[in-house]
Amino acid sequence: MIRTTALAVLLAASFSAFATEEAKTKVDLAKAKTIAESVCIACHGADGNSAIATNPNLAGQIPEYLHKQLSNFKAVGDKPAVRNSPIMGGMAAMLSEEDMKSLSVYFSQQKLKPSAAKDPVLVAEGQKIWRMGDFNKGVPACAGCHGAAGAGLPAQYPALSGQYAEYTEDQLKKFRLDERANDQEKVMRTIAAKLSDRQIKAVAEYAAGLRP
Repeated sequence: MIRTTALAVLLAASFSAFATEEAKTKVDLAKAKTIAESVCIACHGADGNSAIATNPNLAGQIPEYLHKQLSNFKAVGDKPAVRNSPIMGGMAAMLSEEDMKSLSVYFSQQKLKPSAAKDPVLVAEGQKIWRMGDFNKGVPACAGCHGAAGAGLPAQYPALSGQYAEYTEDQLKKFRLDERANDQEKVMRTIAAKLSDRQIKAVAEYAAGLRP
């Protein structure tokens, strides 16, 4: 069992910080829509529904989580970006704090056109891990952080329901290889390191078919 109490405190603090910052930072949805339709559209679609499985759907995602990711892509002063991506790093560099906040809220308000699970065998395997984890490997249930229906929790844990299986699989493998390292307390890196390729694919397939 991962430090549930500590994680809950971190989540509450993150949500409170976002709410406080949101009160200070103006959210300009009209400007966000313009940016989405002129810049974000190429990879994520104007409404946050990506046409390519390697690019994540952003529609309906938790705004705190979206803001955290955009912030993590952005280098600050002499410090490199926490989440490394040549493409997103370049995009985030052009965005102000207000832009990032506005885009996060804008995409969270768009309606997700969910992906779908395709392999029933993988879905069955993924469901077990999602609901119960893997006790022998010390892997907690995915539902513990991402919710039974994949709706996620603010800031740290994204909604995964209806997300492309290919994208979720890729991110889990990046966590496992330490190529993605912006997870609080190394939670996802620790979990992904214990999962086999088959288990990662199964969980990703199951999540694609979830509906909040």
